[in-house]
Amino acid sequence: MAELSENTVYIIWAVAIIVFGIAEAATAQLVSIWFVIGAVAGLISAFCGANFYVQLIVFIAVSVLALVITRPLVKKYIKPKKEHTNADRVLTQDGIVVEEINNTLGKGQVKVDGKLWTARSENGDIIPEGSIVKTEKISGVKLIVKIK
Repeated sequence: MAELSENTVYIIWAVAIIVFGIAEAATAQLVSIWFVIGAVAGLISAFCGANFYVQLIVFIAVSVLALVITRPLVKKYIKPKKEHTNADRVLTQDGIVVEEINNTLGKGQVKVDGKLWTARSENGDIIPEGSIVKTEKISGVKLIVKIK
C-alpha cells in the first residue's frame, strides 16, 4: 500500500469522526459513539506521528475499550420504558370460550373482561365452546389461552 500523506490521514480521521457522529445522531440508540472516540484517538496518534497501521490499531483498540467500559453502564442507566396498555389487563384473567378454539382452522373467540378476543390455544389443543380458559399472553391481536 502506498504511503499516505500526512494531510490525507488527517482528512480520513476527520471524515471518520463526522460519519460516525452523524450515524450516532441519526439513531435513537448508542451504536457508533465508540467509533467516534476511536477515530479521535486515531487522529491524535496521527498528530503524534504514528504510521497509518499503528493509527488503525489505536482506533480499533480504543473503540473496543470504550465499548467494553461504557456499554454496561449505558445499559444500566438507560432502560427502555415498557408501555402498558389496557390490553395487559386481560393477562392471567379467566375467560369463556364463545367460539371453539381450533388453531389448525384458525378460529376461536374468547370473552374476557367483557370484551371479545380472537384466541388461540397455547398448546394447540381444540378447546370447545363454553370452556373456561386462562389467558397466558397476547400475540399481536390474539389471546393465547389454555384450558383451566
